[in-house]
This record gives sequence, structure tokens and C-alpha cells, in this order.
Amino acid sequence: MQSSTVEINTPDGVADAYLARPDDGRHPGVLFIMDAYGLRPTINEMVDRIAADGYVVLAPNVFYRAGRSPVLPLPDLSDSEQRSSFFQSVRPLIEQLTPERLTGDGAAYLEHLAAVAAVGPVAITGYCMGARVGWRIAAAHPGRVAALAGFHAGGLVTDAPDSPHRSAAEVKAEMYFGFADQDPSMSADQIAELERTLEAVGARYRSEIYQGATHGYTMADTPAYHNAARERHFHELRALLKRTLGR
Repeated sequence: MQSSTVEINTPDGVADAYLARPDDGRHPGVLFIMDAYGLRPTINEMVDRIAADGYVVLAPNVFYRAGRSPVLPLPDLSDSEQRSSFFQSVRPLIEQLTPERLTGDGAAYLEHLAAVAAVGPVAITGYCMGARVGWRIAAAHPGRVAALAGFHAGGLVTDAPDSPHRSAAEVKAEMYFGFADQDPSMSADQIAELERTLEAVGARYRSEIYQGATHGYTMADTPAYHNAARERHFHELRALLKRTLGR
């Protein structure tokens, strides 16, 4: 396994990113979109595990406009007050990620993957808010994304005019969603609305609810971590990548 920190030129600056690959060869590309806690050791471990299956995996710091990783100090995640304070600080960074900015950022990330991975479409896997970011990129660059996975995704369905689900027809990738059980950021009603929308546009997708898992279940450094759900996520992601990228 080979890994390194790389820099990606974007329309608004330079994004640092974690890159992992099994060797120097050309392998299908996977764009890994982080959660709001940012790039950190547990993200690197997940990226390495995906890369070990034969992929070049790129995890950009999507908050690069605010600085290099770590953009914000990671709080004591077992302390609810510290977690709340952290999200008050990170919310403006999330709000900066408009659809227009993500179109440009996504192009830069995909260009970097194209330069270091095998020729052809890539897959995107996103976590928490990263699933929403991944959706925006897949919708903006449909010909370049073969698969889109979202785990403990939040905010895919809102009342806003630019809610992600309203651009479902623009996403041409095969999709898989592993939603957390009783997740306030993606309620049962919101999941049902997403599924109705995807059905209406004839999307290729599968949507599942991971019973007993809470928002953030894949992240081993958070109180939400659920080992069985995390392993299920890796199983489903591996199957999606094999179907769509042929590895």
C-alpha cells in the first residue's frame, strides 16, 4: 500500500488530500468525501482499506478554503457540549459548499483522479455531509461518475429550492444508500421522498436502513461508531465498486 498527501489546484485555491493506492499501477479511481470532522486518522484507515481492494482512492479536504487539515481541532467527541461547539464552528464551512462551488471543486478532484488512476469513470463514496457533497459532484459531472454511495447521509431532502434530491435526474451513476436508523438529518419521511424521486426519474439505486445504527456509524473515532454497520458498509461498497468499476 502506498499513501501520501497531495495538493489539488481548484478554482478557489489549493486543496490538500489524502491519496492511497495498492501500487504504482493504474487502477480505477474512487473519490472519498469526508464527514464534517474532516481528514484524520480514521478517514485514512478507511481510504487505505478501500484502496487495498485495487483502487486509487482520493480523499480531499473539502474545507480547504479555511486552511489545510486539520481545519478545526477535533473535540472530545464523548463530550456533547464540545461536539455542539464544534458544529457551531464548522457550520459556516459547510454552508460555503454551494452547488456552484462544488461543481468547480468536483471537476478539480476528478481531474486529479484522472491523472493518477485508470482511464474511465470513477466512483464516489460520501459520509454524513459527504454524501450530499458527493451527490452534487455526481450531478454536475454525470459522464465521469459511474457509482455514488452515501452512508449515514444527511440533508439529501429538504424544502430548499436547490435541495439535492431535486437534481436526481442529473445523476446518472448507479447509487447505493445506507441510511442510519432514526437519523434526524434524514428522517423516514425524507428517505421515502428520496426514493419516490429516484423511482420517478428511473434511477438505478438501492436504499437500505441500517437498523440500530446512528448517524456517523462508520466512524471508529466517534460515539456513533457501530462495528457491524461499518462492516456492512464496506461489504456493500465493495459490491457496488465491483459492479460499476469492474474490479
